Amino acid sequence: MKVEENLKQLGIEISEVAKPVAAYVPAVRAGEWVYISGQLPFRQGKLAKFGKVGSDVSAEEAYQEAKQCGVNCIAALKSVVGDLDKVRIVKVTGFVASAAGFNDQPKVVNGASELFAKAFGDAGLHARAAVGVAELPLNACCEVELIALVQ
Repeated sequence: MKVEENLKQLGIEISEVAKPVAAYVPAVRAGEWVYISGQLPFRQGKLAKFGKVGSDVSAEEAYQEAKQCGVNCIAALKSVVGDLDKVRIVKVTGFVASAAGFNDQPKVVNGASELFAKAFGDAGLHARAAVGVAELPLNACCEVELIALVQ
């Protein structure tokens, strides 16, 4: 498996880790385990979409934003692991700022989940929760966190 080659084939370049918006670090490695803090869909330090999915942001747009959250999770992983080929994605939690009546959170979080599967192959298949929430930091439409195992 060559995760970084897979990412290049997908047209994705891993950039620097997104700067935290509060008092935490983007990633913590504890032995074989890596915990990635919730990543917002920052691109070059800025959010592109704001508000609630189902009113301000379409599900299709939010899918792309969740994919960007996934890219940012991978950057945080790389910052503490180095070799992404040694990583197994274990658990993903996606949070979707949801308008009243919006219930397609799983489709939105698929943006990150499908990225992990394409980049990591079988090692990217994971357990998951997709949760609708009232608000997210900075009025972001989604956020993704994960737990990984270094093999």
